[in-house]
Amino acid sequence: MNNKIEEFKISKLDNTKFVHPVKITYKQNGINKSWEAVRSFDSVAILLYHETKNAFLLVKQFRAPVYLNDKSKLCTYELCAGIVDKNKTLQEIAKEEIDEECGFAVPLENIEKITSFYTNVGVSGGCQTLFYAKIDDSMKIHEGGGIQDELIELMYLPLKDYEEFIFDESKAKTPGLMFSFMWFMKNKTKN
Repeated sequence: MNNKIEEFKISKLDNTKFVHPVKITYKQNGINKSWEAVRSFDSVAILLYHETKNAFLLVKQFRAPVYLNDKSKLCTYELCAGIVDKNKTLQEIAKEEIDEECGFAVPLENIEKITSFYTNVGVSGGCQTLFYAKIDDSMKIHEGGGIQDELIELMYLPLKDYEEFIFDESKAKTPGLMFSFMWFMKNKTKN
């Protein structure tokens, strides 16, 4: 991915749209405590497996918070994903994200729920629901890349390279992505 990042600045958050910083105070075992946290949206993520290519379809994109902490990481490797900000089922939101980010039309009945878990538990504690879907070229409806000003690049990871990819620390990736690979190997392969 060709990223040129310039004028990277940090400023105070006011009038936020997606995250809302809060201070939490409470008493635990008789001791007063406080915690800084962020209220944010829950999300969905989808492991996409392309049958003909025998590969996972991943999204690659610039993530400012990762760059904030490690300037050597100009992009992250992720599952197709999106926030839960619509009055739709999680499965319907997953279907929309597959279309918007990756350009595939996957029927709702072919989107299988894997599980849900909590992410970033020390800061936001949002719940992410993980799905799985098989894709092939007959489902391709456009090039993907996201909507509005999203800059998403698609990447196929051959199944044979999944384990090396998991342990390649030069690539920024999420725990959900790595977990989904292990789930796939246990539940969707014959070995």
